[in-house]
Amino acid sequence: MVYGLRYYFRLTGDNKRAVSLPSLRKEAKLPVILNRSELRELFAAPSLLKHRIVLCLIYSAGLRGQEVINLNISDIDFERKTIHIRQSKYKKDRIVPLSDYMALGLKKYLSAEHPHMYLFNGKEPDGRYSVKGLSWVMREALKKTSIQKEVCLHSLRHSYATHLLEEGVNIVTVKELLGHSQITTTLIYLHVARLSIVTAHSPLDTLYKDAL
Repeated sequence: MVYGLRYYFRLTGDNKRAVSLPSLRKEAKLPVILNRSELRELFAAPSLLKHRIVLCLIYSAGLRGQEVINLNISDIDFERKTIHIRQSKYKKDRIVPLSDYMALGLKKYLSAEHPHMYLFNGKEPDGRYSVKGLSWVMREALKKTSIQKEVCLHSLRHSYATHLLEEGVNIVTVKELLGHSQITTTLIYLHVARLSIVTAHSPLDTLYKDAL
């Protein structure tokens, strides 16, 4: 209602009233993360190879749903082990690593399914899969697991970022891999990642460590 009134006042030229409306505070919730055991159970749940592959791919590269359905077969470079994500959010391209395990799965999928142009064909008019379709795959897979957490398709991306941080990848690299425009967006994962505590020390000690 607040945003509707604000938009109405702007249309009618009454900007002063629009500015005086209160802003809405969003609830500060941390992302829900799937642990490694839960991910293995989830990826084993779908009966169709295509569904197993698409869920694994989202987690393996930290992809958004829209990025998945826009992927062309040619965007997967098996030799260079990269995935080229084109014109995603903020109209930016980025390249992320292709997992060795994911490469094996994708080759098996391509050999069995023979998709045309898009990596995942669906019932959209242009031949693509839909984001709603991806969400349905996630929901149906969850029903076959013992996972009790309230998670969705995007939780795979959250899990990807958190697990990278836990494995020692620095926050700036994670930001670039996720395609965030601001690092403040990426910092949320520091609140859920279980990071080892490094004892405070002086860099002078490590500077001459070999000389002692």
